[in-house]
Amino acid sequence: MRSEGLIVVGVDGSGSAQAALEFALREAVRRSARVRVVTAFPMPDYWPVTCGMGASMIVPPPVEEMADDAERTAQQAVAAVTATVGPAARAVPVQLRVVSGNPGAVLVDEAADADLLVVGHRGRGGIASACLGSVGLHCVLHATCPVVVVRDARVPAEQAATAGAARA
Repeated sequence: MRSEGLIVVGVDGSGSAQAALEFALREAVRRSARVRVVTAFPMPDYWPVTCGMGASMIVPPPVEEMADDAERTAQQAVAAVTATVGPAARAVPVQLRVVSGNPGAVLVDEAADADLLVVGHRGRGGIASACLGSVGLHCVLHATCPVVVVRDARVPAEQAATAGAARA
């Protein structure tokens, strides 16, 4: 049995992810919990491309480079958010995990032993809108612990409502 709680938060460098990390740190203070910051990156695919008479391969960056970029993004997010929260939130134990795979599945797996999973409303993928992102939706549907979806406070409510009305 754990003596302290665990909050898992997904971070991808987006504004929503930073808001989620801030929420997770403040909630960790309230619960006397630790925070596991998780960032996921997809495994590269190799795509044959036909150019003229021959076919070539588009070669993605090496996995190590992708992992380093993901880790750097997560570290920058943690540094930016911890600079803005109070001293109690800065004292929360934070573990950083960089995992290759589908972000939704990675977060659900990482939160299997967690008390709470926190995700941003929208990540870096897709078109920003008032709709819940695919990663957040996957987590809400498949996580075995409670999930909190945090909206980026920097997006005015009027802008989100306008985006929703434009789609209708």
